[in-house]
Amino acid sequence: MTAGILLVLDGWGIAAPGPSNAIAAARTPCLDQLRATSLVSALAASGLAVGLPDGTVGNSEIGHLVIGAGRPLEYDSLLVENEAKSGRLRTHAVLSQTCKRLAESGGSLHLVGLMSDGRIHSDIGHVGELLGAAADAGLRRVLVHAITDGRDVPNGTASAYLDQLAGLLATAGSGQVCSLIGRNFAMDKSGKAELTRAACDLILDGRADGHYQDAATALSGHTGADAGLPATAICSQGRPARRVMPGDAILFTNFRSDRTAPLADMIASRLRESQRDSVTLLSLAEYDTSCPIAALVSRADASGGLADAMSGAGLVSVRIAEPEKFDHVTFFVNGRDSAPRPLDQHVCVSGETPPDYLKCPEMRVAEVAGHVVAAASRPDVSLVLANLANIDVVGHTGDYAATVQATEAVDKAVGQIAAAAREAGRWLMVVGDHGNGEQMTQADAGGTLRPYGGHTTNPVPLIIVPAHKIEAAELDSGTLGDVAPTALAMLDCPIPTVMTGRPLI
Repeated sequence: MTAGILLVLDGWGIAAPGPSNAIAAARTPCLDQLRATSLVSALAASGLAVGLPDGTVGNSEIGHLVIGAGRPLEYDSLLVENEAKSGRLRTHAVLSQTCKRLAESGGSLHLVGLMSDGRIHSDIGHVGELLGAAADAGLRRVLVHAITDGRDVPNGTASAYLDQLAGLLATAGSGQVCSLIGRNFAMDKSGKAELTRAACDLILDGRADGHYQDAATALSGHTGADAGLPATAICSQGRPARRVMPGDAILFTNFRSDRTAPLADMIASRLRESQRDSVTLLSLAEYDTSCPIAALVSRADASGGLADAMSGAGLVSVRIAEPEKFDHVTFFVNGRDSAPRPLDQHVCVSGETPPDYLKCPEMRVAEVAGHVVAAASRPDVSLVLANLANIDVVGHTGDYAATVQATEAVDKAVGQIAAAAREAGRWLMVVGDHGNGEQMTQADAGGTLRPYGGHTTNPVPLIIVPAHKIEAAELDSGTLGDVAPTALAMLDCPIPTVMTGRPLI
């Protein structure tokens, strides 16, 4: 039986060299050598190929989910989109009943979500369906707590999306924006409770850094990034900011869980503490929260993947990543299953404080590589699965120079890991999960190129270095769903029938 290393280079996409491509501009001698001397291919990592709506950019969550499942999965965004297009979302029984109850009781429906159409965490079009459901039920008291983006979509577009939201409100004939806050606060995943608390205080009790009569005026006074907009209340002069009252309902409109779950959990906890347990909590899609929240759209089954196959065969795996991507190599690769697995060993490489990505674009990739090398030397470990997060995490800043440095740090780590694989007699598979660092600018509505920190629809590279020397060759093209079957084939492990992906070697 052979053993291997599966290395995910987060945000590593393929595009032609150019002034926007930070990956191509970086000095990457180790990756260049691997590409020239190993088996190489390009994999589809976006849209229908991985279970997203057609033309939608890939992301780390669906990327690792599909890598682990060995098949494309209808992702939450596609499931929600299908429900919206069919009209079933607007007539959903739980949503309709909640809106009718609020209309009769005089309560309010609070919509909390990211107002953009990046389709990584949200699609503002879904808000229109929810507003329509409220209107159909005769509910006029709909309060929107808008989270501004600037990451999944270009920075500086918040005003345009709020204009779009205003149009949706006008079409529904009811509802109003009552608060604004940037995603750096409302969707923080770094564990900085004070950021999430600012969003929680704003949504539940109207505590804000600024009070404005309308959203346009609030944005005009903000000179920073869209994602950094501080807590802002929208209320008429002399009127207090809106609060969530007992008997109201809160509906989280993002379809992706990871960056919304901390806020949802804090809101649920605060409601209990303030004797507002009668507030109904709903989410558009299923969330991985500590508190139970009823979802309007259920998830696809991701079981029977790589982790299940290895467990069934009695094979040990070690999962390694920094905190930003640790859930991806554990929870998501395992099919969104948090149940402990005796044969999985986890290493989260963290420090006392998160690194400043612009000042330290190398993050802790050297430590990650060190743990991979150590795990690769162990004869009891069949698979080392690690994520090198730099290209994606630093790429999200939109800083071209820092992303070049991040790519070079990743290349150095890959060189160390490749050497360790050769010494241990292991095969090495290096793959991207979605594009990011290969496109660092995007044209705005006027055609002006602006820094871009979002994902792309580009394919991702795949490099396979077998345990034994081979002649360099091209692999068949494929999708991220082919990664797990290929890894299992190289581990001499049976491939589950539920996997529709195919081995590429």
